[in-house]
Amino acid sequence: ATIVLAVGTVRGWRSALSGTALALAVLCALVLVLGPALTQVPERALQLAVGLLLLLFGMRWLRKAILRGAGILALHDEDAIFRSETANLRLARATARWGVDPIATVTAFKSVLLEGVEVAFIVIAVAAGGAGLLPAAASGAAVAGVLVVALAIMVHRPLARVPENTLKFAVGVLISAFGVFWTGEGLGIAWPGQDLSLLALIVVMLAAGLAGVRIAGAVAARATVRVEAR
Repeated sequence: ATIVLAVGTVRGWRSALSGTALALAVLCALVLVLGPALTQVPERALQLAVGLLLLLFGMRWLRKAILRGAGILALHDEDAIFRSETANLRLARATARWGVDPIATVTAFKSVLLEGVEVAFIVIAVAAGGAGLLPAAASGAAVAGVLVVALAIMVHRPLARVPENTLKFAVGVLISAFGVFWTGEGLGIAWPGQDLSLLALIVVMLAAGLAGVRIAGAVAARATVRVEAR
């Protein structure tokens, strides 16, 4: 949303929205092609594949959120990203064709596509859990993406006050819990309480994530003290 906002502010909203629409179309096509294809895979193998895929993305998001929460990785500075992207776009030569700036369109397209690929695969993984889940999962992801971009456009500034790391931490916990659950299903594990065991997995992942923040923060603090002592 920050880069789309920078493109729209500097090079015009027509180009920014054109690039965004093209990227969303590509992501929708990816989901529509791969989603139904997964229904042809045997159920047990599909559950295992979905679980591992969700674990891959969930643990990746959770790891980064833990490291940022511990102060090891820097938090995203949306204002700095906006200023940097704005400066780069102002330096680029404007070459509008058919009322659309190619540089601005490609910049918005690339930004939305790169950010949306992970979400698209998560949607595909969730949709693989049932025949009727694809429309709901895809619609939910699309609505969320449109709302974020629309909110940034309405306030005309980066969404710097949104607790991005907290949101990614929560999403990482949820996706990882679902990943463990589906992996277990694929391996033939009979979960106590069936679907209700997801609640316990979420609590376990949350506790592990919070403990990870404290442990990583303590390790980083000790390393800093040792460096300063030298």
